[in-house]
Amino acid sequence: MKDTKSDQIATASALRTLRAFQGGLSAVAAALEDGLSEPFAEAVRIMDGITGRVIVTGVGKSGHIGSKLAATLASTGTPSFFVHPAEANHGDLGMIAKDDVIISMSWSGETAELKGIVSYSRRYRIPLIAITSGEKSTLAREADVVLRLPKAVEACPHGLAPTTSTMMQLAIGDALAIALLEARGFTAGDFHQFHPG
Repeated sequence: MKDTKSDQIATASALRTLRAFQGGLSAVAAALEDGLSEPFAEAVRIMDGITGRVIVTGVGKSGHIGSKLAATLASTGTPSFFVHPAEANHGDLGMIAKDDVIISMSWSGETAELKGIVSYSRRYRIPLIAITSGEKSTLAREADVVLRLPKAVEACPHGLAPTTSTMMQLAIGDALAIALLEARGFTAGDFHQFHPG
């Protein structure tokens, strides 16, 4: 027998989560119609102009979103892969070449593990694109292009688990991938070449 009250509570929770996501996505769209449009277009230009690969990095939930972004870019015609910053600090910086571009994802912009990869990008003048909400953060100060996402209320009732914020990172990442795909004239036939399965 169903527990109608607990079902209603679960449904109400799901609706609150989805509404929080809607609010976050609306905030990103509003930002793109305002000051975010210029750095967004610049990020697409940089990625379109390199001869190397797009390296995506991040820690925790931002890292998981970054890994998905790298996979989306690779599957849509832009050579890309994810480098975990902890592994980068132990030799994987050698995977990053001077003709690459780095996208670093950190909601706060103060993720300590990113220090090595950010310093490496500065030392070798590798373009650095930051996706962060930390306007005055260390990452934002170091980056060549900052895609600053607006602050948003997390769906988590404690305001702790990255939920709305990761949805916003996912959305801006996918928007970058699609804008780049369109800029390069990537076709359905091209897509099929990367998806033989």
